[in-house]
Amino acid sequence: MQSPHDPYVRVRGARENNLRDVDVDVPRDVLAVFTGVSGSGKSSLAFGTIYAEAQRRYFESVAPYARRLIHQVGAPKVGEITGLPPAVSLQQRRSSPGSRSSVGTVTTLSNSLRMLYSRAGDYPAGAPRLDSDAFSPNTAAGACPECHGLGLVHRTTEKLLVPDPSLSIREGAIAAWPGAWQGKNLRDVLDTLGHDVDRPWRELDPADREWILFTDEQPTVTVHPVREAGRIHRPYQGMYMSARRYVLKTFADSRSTSLRAKAERFLESAPCPVCGGVRLRPEAMAVKVAGRTIAELVAMPLSELSGVLRSAGGDGTARVLLDDLLPRIATVTELGLGYLSLDRAAPTLSSGELQRLRLATQLRSGLFGVVYVLDEPSAGLHPADTEALLDVLYGLRESGNSVFVVEHHLEVMRRADWLVDVGPLAGEHGGRVLHSGPVAGLQEVAESATRRFLFEPRKGRTAPPREPSGRVELRGVERHNLRGLDARFPLGVLTAVTGVSGSGKTTLVGEVLADALGALIDGDPPVERVTVTGPAVRRVVQVDQRPIGRTPRSNLATYTGLFDSVRKVFASTEEARARGYGVGRFSFNVKGGRCETCQGEGFISVELLFLPSTYAPCPDCHGARYNPETLEVAHRGLNIADVLGLTVESAAEFFADNPSVERSLRTLLDVGLGYLRLGQPATELSGGEAQRIKLATELQRLRPSHTLYLLDEPTTGLHPADAEVLMRQLHGLVDAGHSVVVVEHDMAVVADADWAIDLGPGGGDKGGRIVAEGRPHEVARTSAGRTAPYLKSALES
Repeated sequence: MQSPHDPYVRVRGARENNLRDVDVDVPRDVLAVFTGVSGSGKSSLAFGTIYAEAQRRYFESVAPYARRLIHQVGAPKVGEITGLPPAVSLQQRRSSPGSRSSVGTVTTLSNSLRMLYSRAGDYPAGAPRLDSDAFSPNTAAGACPECHGLGLVHRTTEKLLVPDPSLSIREGAIAAWPGAWQGKNLRDVLDTLGHDVDRPWRELDPADREWILFTDEQPTVTVHPVREAGRIHRPYQGMYMSARRYVLKTFADSRSTSLRAKAERFLESAPCPVCGGVRLRPEAMAVKVAGRTIAELVAMPLSELSGVLRSAGGDGTARVLLDDLLPRIATVTELGLGYLSLDRAAPTLSSGELQRLRLATQLRSGLFGVVYVLDEPSAGLHPADTEALLDVLYGLRESGNSVFVVEHHLEVMRRADWLVDVGPLAGEHGGRVLHSGPVAGLQEVAESATRRFLFEPRKGRTAPPREPSGRVELRGVERHNLRGLDARFPLGVLTAVTGVSGSGKTTLVGEVLADALGALIDGDPPVERVTVTGPAVRRVVQVDQRPIGRTPRSNLATYTGLFDSVRKVFASTEEARARGYGVGRFSFNVKGGRCETCQGEGFISVELLFLPSTYAPCPDCHGARYNPETLEVAHRGLNIADVLGLTVESAAEFFADNPSVERSLRTLLDVGLGYLRLGQPATELSGGEAQRIKLATELQRLRPSHTLYLLDEPTTGLHPADAEVLMRQLHGLVDAGHSVVVVEHDMAVVADADWAIDLGPGGGDKGGRIVAEGRPHEVARTSAGRTAPYLKSALES
């Protein structure tokens, strides 16, 4: 019988996902790292079993009404878990923050600052006390009425709308107009209204030009279209809309990304003329703390803001609010984010910055005696930032908590008190605990994929660095914290761009380089000055970690296109031909072959009284997605639903005789995704898995023309063994005549690159400069920046 003071969390008979009836004991009050290759089962153990059981117990303890407000985690498949305290989970979010989200809203620090201004601010004589909402640009009470709290107004000009005034309206002078029939309609309405649509734009009366582009009137006239041979055009009622009105309406309301992007080309942003860009009403701006407005404080770097608030002094309410606010700011700065300001827009943050902001918010909760279950907290962090992260994790442990971390970072593993290694491989070849104990004990476990990376010398790339075949030069880059930056990217090689979080890596590669080259290839004028010497770059491909779909209908098979080939296989079977089933019969997205009860989803939403909607397998197809008649068609003993349930590895064996299907599956195997199921919903995939699926999709349709591949932290979320597999593919792309640029924090990847560019030296305003560039061994010898010592260590290990 277990002692009431048993210091271990003991798991017995865990069978979640691929776990094979796992028994494991993990001590409490330690930093325990769960590791293993992607798909090995470590997350199933840490999150799907331990955290899920803690959440289930909590859920059962609360009143039924309160359960409506809680995200429910299903009961895990496990015999029993003993010694389990309450648990707090911090998983990576894959959704992007909205445009109004900021550092202040992500951390909730802005809420406390607004309260400080509301309750303890210095008000002008006779001014009424304002509610805290009055200090937020995201509320009706606080937002400037002119710009609605955005701080910017979008305007357009004649020069933007009509870039070539030598053209007539019929020839397309008004470039902002829509294409096809809608643009022709606007032209015909103007013609009917008496405007000359055949004279060059510059020769039209200025008053007419002003009205055509900027009027708010929307006259309706009867249009008699010009007759064309063989076509009958009847008169119709056509309404006019000015070019400005069309652009603003499209930019604000269109659901089409491409239409909004086109409309944005004809707009320029300017600070709001009413609030001057501060986003707030005048009455809020009249209130001061430490002699400053709230707009001034939220624009300060957090490290500077902390000093200003300390000098604010005060007692009573002010002191209570400051005693809450200052330690929370300190936690964010301890994680290396003191350069950020509270008004920094969340969409401009890197994934590493966002992850640490969310972590900092959790860490100030003051809890003790709980299990924190964290999902790769080092993801997106430079090695220098990981030191600060470890200090915070140790702080949690010293406060009387247990810290269970799913991690791939070798330094975090080395510094753990306890290591749980799951494997040995992925999917059906994993699901076993190979080691649970002190880190040193893993050295004796020969079948562990983690062991050699922790205890053996690194096997770097033996081939000499490649010589560049040309280069892309960017000059005078001005974006975010990049100020007048000149950068050179060699072509025909693999280049790694490094630097601490916030140094400008993603801005330089994912925005500036991608946009400038993309515009050059498309024949548009690039914003930045860019020149290419050597071989012409024909395509730019960004392989990011954004989801491959937002609903369960999108999955591995549909995204890669291999499902089209699979459906053709089933449509060509003797049974399908006899029944007259075509390829469409085997799609779960259209009527015919799918189960109509769930419309091909495989599950249905169940409405419960006083409880949130939940999902249950479809009562008719039981999750198969298809109707019984479709499922009667089999290929070599398996129906279409059975095939969607196969792993990539099993499917490659099953379709070994079908070149088109096998080629797609082979590329997925080559990037280490053999453990995923073909029908795995996109919503269940990590950012790293989504990125590798995109890369595999690109590899299977590789074209001979010179392509520049841009990848943002491709090894994030990857075990070192998986990272090796991925890097072999990237080196293969370069060997095939292409160029690859990766933004990367993994020093093993940087050490094996042909060229390295290090940004810094710090983040935010202290970054944005190239502090070193050259061969990796040359960058490792520099004294500038914070990357060199870690790169030197990787090269020597």
